[in-house]
Amino acid sequence: MRQSTLYPFLCLWGLAESIDLSSKRGLAYHGDDHKSDNELLISNNSEIAWYYTWSLWPNGQIGSSLPFVPLIHGLDDASDSELESRLNGLPESSTHLLTFNEPDGETDTGGSAISAKDAARAYIEHIVPLRKAKRKWSISHPSVTGSPRGLEWLRDFNESCYDIDDDGCPTDFVAVHWYGDAGGLKNWLGSLREFYNETAPDARFWITEMALPKEDDDATLAMMNESLPYLDNNDDVQAYA
Repeated sequence: MRQSTLYPFLCLWGLAESIDLSSKRGLAYHGDDHKSDNELLISNNSEIAWYYTWSLWPNGQIGSSLPFVPLIHGLDDASDSELESRLNGLPESSTHLLTFNEPDGETDTGGSAISAKDAARAYIEHIVPLRKAKRKWSISHPSVTGSPRGLEWLRDFNESCYDIDDDGCPTDFVAVHWYGDAGGLKNWLGSLREFYNETAPDARFWITEMALPKEDDDATLAMMNESLPYLDNNDDVQAYA
């Protein structure tokens, strides 16, 4: 019987190469046809230092002006025989790779709906080797929902990793999602820090989704005004969007 589900699944085989960020702030980019908006985002006055598109494909209008962070959204992306060649075709400024968007969530809300066991198998087979591939990608663990279900999924993922491979599922950083108020964000990061402290106390967080749903503009602005300084000054947080 295993003594704990908190095995050292974040074995950091040497420190990962760090992305060169002028600020922590990034952009979760859905797509924008307004040229003026895109020009503002990549101007010298912008604090945006990186972006991602929930996919392996960068935005043509932004081009190489900002470092692009690709995302392996689900199992089909991970097992695609062209995955490594697609990644090799990205600009050299792309160094970090996100994996499995909300595997504990449903596909109709943007999740990838992957069981922890299937995710662990695909992660070990297809994603871990990218750390030692030609580009030596820095990889994240799957980005779960900011809920008790998400934390439970991570525990199951961790145990599944060690059921498959004695080395578990190494990672270089932790992708985080949060939907709620600033106090809840702080509590969620605290829960994740406690969880990862037993396995990787030096692992840093990338908050790749963050919002206050179903609230008016004033409430959203208040949440952001409290959250952004907290994230900017939190050494556990390397980047956020």
